[in-house]
Amino acid sequence: MNRYTVAVLVNNQFGVLNRVTSMFRRRQFNIISLTVSETESNALSRITVTFEGGETQKQQLVNQLYKLPDVCSIKEFTPDTSVSCELMLIKLKNDSKTRSDILAAADAFGAKTMDYSKDSLMLCLTSESRKIDEFVDLMRDYEILEICRTGNVSLEKGSTTIRQAINF
Repeated sequence: MNRYTVAVLVNNQFGVLNRVTSMFRRRQFNIISLTVSETESNALSRITVTFEGGETQKQQLVNQLYKLPDVCSIKEFTPDTSVSCELMLIKLKNDSKTRSDILAAADAFGAKTMDYSKDSLMLCLTSESRKIDEFVDLMRDYEILEICRTGNVSLEKGSTTIRQAINF
């Protein structure tokens, strides 16, 4: 199964997110991450979806998405042609025996300390999803109290924008 990241530019209106995500559900795609926000114009929202599936099914999904009246454009992102990142907050138990190891790992991965208390440490890491996964795997050796991740965001390299994308 392949992993795809697709951005869908839509009219910023009530119910549009539900109609777009329902299309993924009907096509039986498992959504790995989903981010939604207004764009440079408050009239438009950008839905970035990372999902797994086959190439033929993905193309059928895209064709169906284009039939939705609020969809303006769709853009698929690949690692070669785009920049993608994700944000994660992770809260760990603050223990004097493990603190220096956790902080050394955080430093090696470029994570920042966001909160420090007697009982817990909160770290913030912004990076590619793969690097965040690796950091979480490393932190599993310690006591993770809580994790919150934003999901993938992507932009195409160069001056091309999603508004210029008409079709795949």
